[in-house]
Amino acid sequence: MDTIGLYRTTIGKKAVMAVTGAVLLLYVVAHMLGNLTIFSGADAIDGYGRWLREIGAIWPTRVALLGAVALHFVAAYQLTARARKARGRYEHRRRVQGSYAARTMRWGGVIIGLFVVYHLLDLTVGWLNPHGVSGEIHANVVADFQHWYVVLAYTVAVLALGFHIRHGLWSATQTLGVTTSRVIGLGAAVLICAGFLSVPFAVFTGLVS
Repeated sequence: MDTIGLYRTTIGKKAVMAVTGAVLLLYVVAHMLGNLTIFSGADAIDGYGRWLREIGAIWPTRVALLGAVALHFVAAYQLTARARKARGRYEHRRRVQGSYAARTMRWGGVIIGLFVVYHLLDLTVGWLNPHGVSGEIHANVVADFQHWYVVLAYTVAVLALGFHIRHGLWSATQTLGVTTSRVIGLGAAVLICAGFLSVPFAVFTGLVS
């Protein structure tokens, strides 16, 4: 099979978008479930972090995610450029049809990308975290989300992620002929947003301390 030749086609690029999107979505769900262990106490979430390091999952996961993000971004950029070229350089640009999520995928991706950089410097490296002690996940998270501006930034990023997931799942399932594609996309986005946002708001309101 001519893999390079297939990738050069629109179908190939969309396939790359779908596969890398699925990989990233699986990671998002796994990450959310890991975050929710904070409701079982400091030992639970700190132990979860130690377990990931002990089984050697951290760096392979990071490398795989970096590759998936790079391929996802490149394919999205190339598809957008191809669509713009097909419309014609001097053709009057009509308003993009579709949902708000579809019209804001580009800026949503930028917001998510910037937040990932901040998130890594905050809770992974510890440079931007008020506590910043490696391995003390619970204490680092609590130190973060006591501040309203951190909760606000996290909320904006999670909502951007939700819109991205909603549109991505809707598009993918619609292509597969699933009649409930809108419901699937919206339902998954709401559940993931609720899961991620439950942690900062629980800390900020004192439910988790």
